[in-house]
Amino acid sequence: MGGARRLRRRRPRAAGRQPVAHRRRPRRRGGARPRVVDARAGRRAVARPPEPQAGRRVSQRAVDEYLRHLTVERGLARNSLASYRRDLAIYTDWLDRAAIAGPEAVAEADLSAFVRYLGAEREPTLAVSSIARVLSAVRGLHRFLAEEGRTPTDPAKDLRPPKLPMRLPKAIPVEDVAAIIDAARVGGEVTALRDVALLELLYATGARVSEATALNVDDLVDEEVVRLFGKGGTERIVPVGSYARAALDAYLVRSRPVLSARGSATPALFLGVRGRRMSRQAVWQVLQDAAERAGVAASVSPHTLRHSFATHLLAGGADVRVVQELLGHVSVSTTQIYTLVTADTLREMYTVAHPRAR
Repeated sequence: MGGARRLRRRRPRAAGRQPVAHRRRPRRRGGARPRVVDARAGRRAVARPPEPQAGRRVSQRAVDEYLRHLTVERGLARNSLASYRRDLAIYTDWLDRAAIAGPEAVAEADLSAFVRYLGAEREPTLAVSSIARVLSAVRGLHRFLAEEGRTPTDPAKDLRPPKLPMRLPKAIPVEDVAAIIDAARVGGEVTALRDVALLELLYATGARVSEATALNVDDLVDEEVVRLFGKGGTERIVPVGSYARAALDAYLVRSRPVLSARGSATPALFLGVRGRRMSRQAVWQVLQDAAERAGVAASVSPHTLRHSFATHLLAGGADVRVVQELLGHVSVSTTQIYTLVTADTLREMYTVAHPRAR
């Protein structure tokens, strides 16, 4: 059969030998993903990065649910949520390194090991106050998982943070506060008016720096009071003294319109040089520059003005309950620490002034 096709006999394949697909090798281009040959599958496969460990995914899911709970149920502020997220990231990273499959798999012995890690093994080391804050976040996470039925028990219920040493709040004398505010008047009129109004308001109301930067123009309820929003979205009305009122009036009339024209429309009360809401870091820098020009040797921060506000009120005879309301403290015990500062000052004055004190 001349026209018939000739059939060739195939040689038998050797035992255990797998077919390999032969294809033309693609030309390499710069930035192309590396390729590996999967001989058994007879194709080229794209190399992918390794998947994250299952324990890390479980831990992150639990943390996200807990943070949503804090947002919806407890109304925590954005800054507080960011702090919780940072602290719990330390915990979940440790769980991943310890090969523990998420918070649901944690036992009391694991938490003891975590406390040892925080206190002695972690680099960089944490201060005692930071360790206490991390452990507080961990306790809250496990309490939430137990209440939601994700775990049969709460392994962190007996977890105790390290005892913090009592630190008295550091206030500065009234003379130093006045010197700092006067030093803020130096510079261009636009920024000087803003800086004076900002510092006067911080000292007049005892506002936290986050509360001051969150203020809108409408929060100046009238000439007498300002509305502040504290931790957890709590609202309080605080009187504004005559010095702060005069500084705010000058800023709103002569300075804020100029700053506002440099940026997009915003209801923020205090604006930066580009017309945007001032940040906490910008407020800190304003205070640092003014303190340096005033020659104040003590270390100062926006919270120093808050401490000074409370200390000077109590020294002037204000009731501790009134100061608690003005500061927005939930518990009066938090405010009572300022009475210790006042008592120390009185003791020093008595020792110096009384003829039979020594």
